[in-house]
Amino acid sequence: MRARLLCDGARVIGVDLGDAEVCADLATPAGRRAAVDGVRALAPQGLTGAVACAGLGPHVPDRGLLVSVNYFGAAELLEGLRPLLVGRPGAAAVAVASNSASLPNAVDALVDHCLAGDENAARTAAATLHGASAYAASKRALACWVRRSATGPDWAGRSVRLNAVAPGAVQTPLLDGSLADPVLGPAVRGFPIPTGGFGTPDAVADAIAFLLGPDARFCCGSVLFVDGGSDALLRPDAF
Repeated sequence: MRARLLCDGARVIGVDLGDAEVCADLATPAGRRAAVDGVRALAPQGLTGAVACAGLGPHVPDRGLLVSVNYFGAAELLEGLRPLLVGRPGAAAVAVASNSASLPNAVDALVDHCLAGDENAARTAAATLHGASAYAASKRALACWVRRSATGPDWAGRSVRLNAVAPGAVQTPLLDGSLADPVLGPAVRGFPIPTGGFGTPDAVADAIAFLLGPDARFCCGSVLFVDGGSDALLRPDAF
């Protein structure tokens, strides 16, 4: 994503645990505040775009950590950065969800805790779940947050577009971790991808760049599936 934006001529402020313009831990409330403060210090004039793409995979043994990063880290970061987007022409934000958010193993109770903003309850609920269920629920909650927030007074009402992408199996370290898991690995390899084979990070970056750019100026609250057709194959009548 960073390479694509730099190629497009954008100035990029990265947020990560290390080796970034802003070093912060999105798994904690204090880390999220530090991330927002760090970005604000580097871009006092504001931002034209924001992307929340940090995430942990279903193979991570600490399910609470998974939820803290995947949902609270993403949603709270974007909320914190929103004031920097207001007033900038064409401002847009994108969250990275997942096509697993639409699968039936997303646990509603965990989704509800996330959307209610109760991180402690969400972490406790996630600790009782299989990794795939906790991951799907965290990404479903994020997609729901985008849909619920995008049309409200704080986002569309302030001329800031909020959308999401929902990638499928993409060749990243996150996918490598799942493939190496003795239980998750066979399931991931057997997951149907109509276009054939796993996706590439560039394909997801292209979709995000589209949602950030002027060609997507009428997209608001959209969840764009970038999964080689898997969601359409499994849920042809749901859209």
